[in-house]
Amino acid sequence: MYALDTVDLEVKSGEFLTLLGPSGSGKTTLLMAIAGFNRPDAGSIRFADTEMILTPPHKRDVGMVFQSYALFPHMTVSENIAFPLKLRNVETKEKKQRVQEALDTVQLSDLGNRNIDQLSGGQRQRVALARAFVFKPQILLMDEPLSALDKKLREHMQIELKRIHEQLGVTTVYVTHDQREALTMSDRIAVINDGKIAQIDTPHAIYNQPSNQFVADFIGESSILPLTLEADNKLSFSGQNIRTDVNLNSARQWGLLVRPERLFVADKNSLSIDEHLIFNGIVRDFVYQGETAYAVATINQSYELAFRFGTDASSTEHMMQTGDEITLGLNRHDTTVIPLEQIDQS
Repeated sequence: MYALDTVDLEVKSGEFLTLLGPSGSGKTTLLMAIAGFNRPDAGSIRFADTEMILTPPHKRDVGMVFQSYALFPHMTVSENIAFPLKLRNVETKEKKQRVQEALDTVQLSDLGNRNIDQLSGGQRQRVALARAFVFKPQILLMDEPLSALDKKLREHMQIELKRIHEQLGVTTVYVTHDQREALTMSDRIAVINDGKIAQIDTPHAIYNQPSNQFVADFIGESSILPLTLEADNKLSFSGQNIRTDVNLNSARQWGLLVRPERLFVADKNSLSIDEHLIFNGIVRDFVYQGETAYAVATINQSYELAFRFGTDASSTEHMMQTGDEITLGLNRHDTTVIPLEQIDQS
């Protein structure tokens, strides 16, 4: 088994590309191959028209931000940021100017003389980022740099990193296993599974038009219902026709991808079969989560549909109980059909 298997990837100049996948999928191996710490058994790695396979890491003009930050505890903030410039023999005046510019960019302008142990986790992350781009690399590589931060700070830093990327315009390859992080920050996402790229596209397309079952299930919350291929070469679920423009000859089995936020609780008499898919079921689980609630309904006695809705003061939906009968509607224009490898029809 290969850590990476016939990966073919082109990163556009100036874009923010995220390598997204579960642990062990090969995303960090791919990042390290770009950086030069891993050498592929075969193939090519090119920066523009220059072959880099035999070029050592320190000559690839690549900035790197590690998960652990890897800052020097005996150096100040400014000394840490200046370290790549020192290795490149940049003159003192220019070095001071570049360090200050980097500090300004990551909003640490007045903290240059601080010791590393005097910084918060978010500030250390900014120092590591500044050190990675201060020498103006061709490519910036980041290996799960936000994983050690708490949820609130992590979400704040996602926006900050996106802002810094837009300001610098440097080509960036970012590794994460966090789907929401990838959707928030990326120009494009490459979803990796078992050493192969399952799909590469924009966040909007990855979320709304996943090309296969793995991507559909891995990105965001979802339910997948098995579809029946009728004799007239049309798809249906529980007697309801599913409209689609996909080539049905390209796979043997198909599923209906349903995102929780697109379902809505309704009176069955208020729904139109021409405009909606209609699901009748029993509430199995219900979780109140503050601004939203998350629930799971059992439909057709076999399948489960997860749905999410707001819990504003005028809403009564968040008062539902497990065991309640419920009708869920889905606008037909929100239906997404995906090919399935295997499916349980029981």
